Amino acid sequence: MPTTHATTPTPEAAAEAVNNRSGTRIRLTDVSKDFGLPEPAVDTISLTIEPGEFMTLLGPSGSGKTTTLNLIAGFETLTTGSIMFNGGDVSALPPHKRNLGMLFQNYALFPHLTVAQNVAYPLRERRLPKARITEKVGQVLELVQLTGRDKHYPSQLSGGQQQRVALARAIVFDPNALLLDEPLGALDRNLRGTLQQEIQRIHRELGSTFVFVTHDQEEAMNLSDRIALFNKGRLEQVGTPEALYATPETLFTARFLGDSNVFDVADAKGVTSGSAVAWEGRTLAVEAGTVSPRVTAGEPAALVVRPEDMRIATTPDEVPSGANHVSATVRQLDYLGSYRTAVLSLGGGGTVGRARLAPQEGGLREGQAVTAWWHVDRQRVVAR
Repeated sequence: MPTTHATTPTPEAAAEAVNNRSGTRIRLTDVSKDFGLPEPAVDTISLTIEPGEFMTLLGPSGSGKTTTLNLIAGFETLTTGSIMFNGGDVSALPPHKRNLGMLFQNYALFPHLTVAQNVAYPLRERRLPKARITEKVGQVLELVQLTGRDKHYPSQLSGGQQQRVALARAIVFDPNALLLDEPLGALDRNLRGTLQQEIQRIHRELGSTFVFVTHDQEEAMNLSDRIALFNKGRLEQVGTPEALYATPETLFTARFLGDSNVFDVADAKGVTSGSAVAWEGRTLAVEAGTVSPRVTAGEPAALVVRPEDMRIATTPDEVPSGANHVSATVRQLDYLGSYRTAVLSLGGGGTVGRARLAPQEGGLREGQAVTAWWHVDRQRVVAR
């Protein structure tokens, strides 16, 4: 297929030429998918993805995130519920009528077609005029920074370049939204980081709605405007990366998004009716603003502290007034480059905990008895 090489525009100009539209609002209402197994794959979830938002569906394998993406795409049929695009019901529409771009882990490129021909394929299927196809292919290749590679074949490209071609093909026809199913899973860590930045840039410049599936917590935290965290077919929590990390509502969220020191609370009565909880016979102070709304009196809960908020005192008198503190023993010291981690045994039961230390912070040794402490406003009481 013929290609042209116009004067090189900036990526911003290329993005504007490719797509001047607003994003699509995607609304899922009471959506379920039952494959006839003991538990439904997706269990009555409701979620609104705002126009132009980068929403990540995050969760462990089997949590329902990929099935939800397939329901949005139309690859799976709904058992119950509805899916709306900008207020229009698409629940019964086949995939090809939903006008969605798809990006997969395997690039699914045609090996016998050039880069330009691969990118042009959805435009040819839509019977656009040849001149318009040439124009749009040139614009989108500029956007993904592959100008000059239009005549190459997939076998002549690196894995990262092939994924860029797949991305270009997925956005060239101005889809209602772009669905990305673990697109970086096959790439090495350094290349993944580079392509994460590229996906962020392209999302920002297009202003389109992106729905991204991953099981990688760091990837989700880095890319997303908001994260929908899945657990056993249900939505565990939805919010910004900062909100899910700093204010988890459940122990599952606290553990899935980063390390946590966990103090199990058998009965949350003290949290909801007073200002303290009991742990191993010790009273730990609680502030009202640090309690998840999902904590219920009489039900088990957990007090969680992030490793970066855990401090270590070599003598009890080093603990600031008003801070929560427990006895601890240093089990192990790990050097991780930009920081060190002290692995601790907390309290008399040996609960495993962690404290993050500056790389130059020394003076600790394995087997040393210490006091672990933290400020009360840096903890979170969550449902268990």
